[in-house]
Amino acid sequence: MSARILIADDQADILEALRLLLKGAGFETTAVTSPDAVRRAVEKGDFDLVLLDLNYTRDTTSGKEGFGLLRDLRELDETLPVVTMTAWASVDGAVEAMRRGARDYIEKPWDNERLLATIQTQVDLARALRRAQRLETENTRLRGERAPKLIAESEAMRPVLEIIERIGPSDANVLVTGEHGTGKEVVARRLHAVSNRAEYDLISVNAGGFGEGVFESEIFGHVKGAFTDARGDRVGCFELAHGGTLFLDEIANISLQQQAKLLRVLETGEIQRVGSSKVRHVDARVISATNASLSEAVASGDFREDLLYRLNTVEIELPPLRDRREDISILAHHFLERHAAGYGRVIVGFSAEAEAALSAHLWPGNVRELQHSIERAVLLARGSRIEATDLRLRGREGDSVALTDVTLEEAERILVRKALDRHNGNVTGAARALGLSRSALYRRMHRLKVADDDQGPGSCPDIGSSRA
Repeated sequence: MSARILIADDQADILEALRLLLKGAGFETTAVTSPDAVRRAVEKGDFDLVLLDLNYTRDTTSGKEGFGLLRDLRELDETLPVVTMTAWASVDGAVEAMRRGARDYIEKPWDNERLLATIQTQVDLARALRRAQRLETENTRLRGERAPKLIAESEAMRPVLEIIERIGPSDANVLVTGEHGTGKEVVARRLHAVSNRAEYDLISVNAGGFGEGVFESEIFGHVKGAFTDARGDRVGCFELAHGGTLFLDEIANISLQQQAKLLRVLETGEIQRVGSSKVRHVDARVISATNASLSEAVASGDFREDLLYRLNTVEIELPPLRDRREDISILAHHFLERHAAGYGRVIVGFSAEAEAALSAHLWPGNVRELQHSIERAVLLARGSRIEATDLRLRGREGDSVALTDVTLEEAERILVRKALDRHNGNVTGAARALGLSRSALYRRMHRLKVADDDQGPGSCPDIGSSRA
């Protein structure tokens, strides 16, 4: 990707000479002739570097105009590198420019090779800095699992697997539908893993978990001072997913106002952080998911038809676990191996009665319920095999776990999961039922390693990301 350079000088011949030199070196350039034009350009566009003259008023050699502009540019974007130029270069002027935020300086007349080398070095450093900033933002949020294996051998899942392999490498937006717990995020991660974007990040977020006042900040980011608690710049979901994939779960639950804002980004590929007039270009594939019927929501006026067309270029419908019964045993053994290792238990398999119980159960909570049941059984098992009584499946004798039979931590884990299941994964509803604040429930979920989606943390305001 060629770097975009903003050139600022009040002399037309200087601008033309620099434009030709940089174009020949493969850079894209924009030329302006005044400090105000520099500010407007940086506010509205993305640049990799500014090549800035320090003087604009005729017969002025102090550099004060440029020094003031350096301060303004740093406030607009502290990661944007600025290389200063002046025909009246001095050690004092160069030191002052660097003190005010310049990354380097060039004397007029310049040496072409040194100028190009300086620009390329600063562009590379700035890109590395911005990448590090995105990674740091990701690391402050809950991370999901790395691309989980999509376990499916049933006939009902064959069309799903075929569609994933066919459209995975494309950039087509995908809508994944299915009941709660069917593995919609697993499909999203698989799509990302087989795409041309796999070397970049997959950002997973529960879009339906945002309040009206939080949506824009979380999805598009904000700048320092945009609102009372905005103590610094924050990168939004779309920017984090730049080059990669953005997974928007519970898409049916976003408001019409939020839908309009999302539609604009999908149509233009442009975002603006809250509190900023600067337009940023983002390139992210969008995979969305819901357990609701969006066609019915469109008919009732609760969902925009034009947004639906943007989201469901391809639609993948996941069958419930009761319709893919051949996969139950395979999935159960997979979860057994994972959780036995995680809890340090030596458990080698299931008894015949346990296998029969797994096969007979209807699994209303689908794969998520199966995973939770196996994890609980690993904790309760007394021998080297899981027994039917360890599973404590609903609809059987011993329907629910007796809290006196488990540790305090496991009892808390069970209660949190039951609350999440009753409220279909909605953290706000579960927190209210448990008598907790939303943030307090998130802290418990993090400590207890309880996920609020199909395969890992991802419900906002905490965002899971992974590199597939």
